[in-house]
Amino acid sequence: MLESEVFRLCLPLLLCIFLGFFFLLVSSQIGLDSKLSVVQNDYWVSPNGDFAFGFFNRSDQPNQFSVGIRFNSIMIPVHEQTVVWVAGADVSVGCDSFLHFTAGGDLVLFDSVKGVIAWTSNTSHFSVASAALLDNGNLVLLNQDRVVVWQSFWTPSDTLLPGQNLSISQTLRAASRNAVSSYYSLSMDISGQLKLSWETNVSYWESETSSLHIIGATFTKDGVLQLLDQRFRPVWSRFGEDHNDSSVDFRFLRLDVDGNLRMYSWVESSKSWRLVWQAVKNQCNVFATCGHCGVCVFTPTGTSLCKCLFGSSTDLSPNCLAPFKPKCTSGYTMVAREHTFLYGIYPPNDLITRTSSKQCRNSCLQDPLCTSVTVANDGTGRCFTKKTSFITGYEDPSLASISYVKVCLDPVAALPNNFPASSPSSLQSPLLRRSRGFCAPCLILAVSGTLVAFVTIQIGIGLCFFKRRKAVKKTTTSAFMDPNSRGLITLSYSDIKDLTGNFKHPLGPRVFKGMLPNNQMVAVKDLKGIDREVTMEEKQFKCAISVIGSIHHKNLLKLEGYCCESDHRFLVYEYAKHGSVAKWIEEVKLGKRLTWRKRMEICVGVARAMAYLHMGCREFVSHGNLKWANVVLDELFEAKLTEFGLGRVGGGSTHESGAAERDVVRFGEMVVMIVSGRGGDRELCSWAHEEWADGRAERVLDARVEGGVDADELERTLRIAFWCLQVDERLRPSMGEVLKVLEGTLTVDPPPPPFTHRRPPKELLSESDSEPNL
Repeated sequence: MLESEVFRLCLPLLLCIFLGFFFLLVSSQIGLDSKLSVVQNDYWVSPNGDFAFGFFNRSDQPNQFSVGIRFNSIMIPVHEQTVVWVAGADVSVGCDSFLHFTAGGDLVLFDSVKGVIAWTSNTSHFSVASAALLDNGNLVLLNQDRVVVWQSFWTPSDTLLPGQNLSISQTLRAASRNAVSSYYSLSMDISGQLKLSWETNVSYWESETSSLHIIGATFTKDGVLQLLDQRFRPVWSRFGEDHNDSSVDFRFLRLDVDGNLRMYSWVESSKSWRLVWQAVKNQCNVFATCGHCGVCVFTPTGTSLCKCLFGSSTDLSPNCLAPFKPKCTSGYTMVAREHTFLYGIYPPNDLITRTSSKQCRNSCLQDPLCTSVTVANDGTGRCFTKKTSFITGYEDPSLASISYVKVCLDPVAALPNNFPASSPSSLQSPLLRRSRGFCAPCLILAVSGTLVAFVTIQIGIGLCFFKRRKAVKKTTTSAFMDPNSRGLITLSYSDIKDLTGNFKHPLGPRVFKGMLPNNQMVAVKDLKGIDREVTMEEKQFKCAISVIGSIHHKNLLKLEGYCCESDHRFLVYEYAKHGSVAKWIEEVKLGKRLTWRKRMEICVGVARAMAYLHMGCREFVSHGNLKWANVVLDELFEAKLTEFGLGRVGGGSTHESGAAERDVVRFGEMVVMIVSGRGGDRELCSWAHEEWADGRAERVLDARVEGGVDADELERTLRIAFWCLQVDERLRPSMGEVLKVLEGTLTVDPPPPPFTHRRPPKELLSESDSEPNL
């Protein structure tokens, strides 16, 4: 009787709770044709109220907004409601922009300022029926059967939430603070290791475990970062200081703008986020942590700070490392910095040689392009030469290395505050030394020393002569085996013959297969046939190679080393297992293995590489010989562009506008080739355009393609190819625009016939009257 009375009294309360949950569940479902706008400042909220999806102001860009997911709990003050996911990662839009969940099932972010679609989920072909922001902060799109067909957890930006996974195909990228920090990323390689990297080739932290059975990483609700095997068992773990603390309601794992991976927990008592774990203990070990010119100093208290070696300690301007001048009438001196290691900011552009400290220092003093050197002082005799003003590094009392920075001796009104009071004369250029009077004892001492030195040198030459070849080979081997070596390795012609087995295994015209002493496969290219490659001066050649060697991107084939000896010029590249894309297009059996998806991934990869060369490098780089024979596939069938920048080696023109236009036209021809599976020429492109214009785009497609084709993607791909092929160069898009179209983040209008020269209609031109209305 008592139990029934309690139930009767509680029934209204239970009913209210049930109805509350019902209406909350209903409100969490987002219907088609819904909108969010910057002006209205509206947002979608998770059922538990902990997360919200909507627009937020970009603090680094005034009057610019992004759309994403942030914490929304009433327990967290507004200024601490951290953003955990951003649509398009770094996409920002203007004040009157809006997000539309279209009737077709696409999330579309429209930029009102530019009048274009800035980002889209590309989900219209998934029969999307609704959307929902879940209690765990995951935005999902559902079909009519309530099956998730897209979710924000699949495309993370810089943050993982509890319960979120990171697979081999996914990457965390740090928010863009400046041109340097935006290159930081967290990814997992095929061996199962988590890696923190700057760009794609400088790894400064790893998870210290590897297994082909690892399927991914996960961030648990208990505050643990784990790697899981195929049975979902943890094989590697890193714990937050408060893991398993049930009082913690909110956590997140973020790759911060400074390149360090950190775990945070919400502390209710202090109303703030607490750091409970970080991957790199010493922030100075994060590559380029002090930007372009600062030097990172690790303090005894365990913190790190960025300082300027010259001038104001807080001013990290380009003059921070040295008041260097390209032209200096009075000559230069080299200023020593002990316990300091410097490196090029666009890695690895250090030229690494094996020499003495004095020779290393003097070589920079005599080289007009050198700005600084670092002597390892670890017994290896390594000399790291920098030829760019964009250098940075770190300083620690435990470091044995010494760096020498070139400084101009021209008179100045006032030297920087911490410039050495007395310039070491032993480091001055010989041209600056002046005789100040005759000294007889000095002369006798000098003559005696010279005789002793002469005898010693003769004996040394006799001993060293027989060991020379063995020493050179050992040096070359150690250079490639050294895991800390980031620079290009200089090889002799004898080394090249050894690596290639005397050129026994050709891979193509003037390209040979080789193996480094550390058993790494490489491709060695003989530069004979490139104009002026033999007649170029050695310094000019090495300068051009240093530029090429400083260019790095996941879709560019890495340059490992080079040979510049007498009339021999060779480049040593990383080896691509599956050869050139041209071979896969031309051979019937191989062409059948190129699915539509793989062909599009290859096109996107090449477009990313070209966009990087044209716009992402410190200075414009043209390819000049873009064709499928110069695109290779690695062991994962990822496209890598090769032979980029060789125009500099051959003395070719690097005029930006003309060179960029030629690259764009060649890329358009390549797209038509890989779509059709045929040899590329003007007649093929003209035929393809006629078929497309007559509504028969499917006839352009290679008959060997199996497994279905996305018709919308085919249409978009052909459109951008024909825009690239326009005779009127004012209509051609940039490679950055081409990339966005191929990725589906930018719409593209139907192009006019590509091989007719005419003034473009006003409605197809931007304000600059030079770009297509993409």
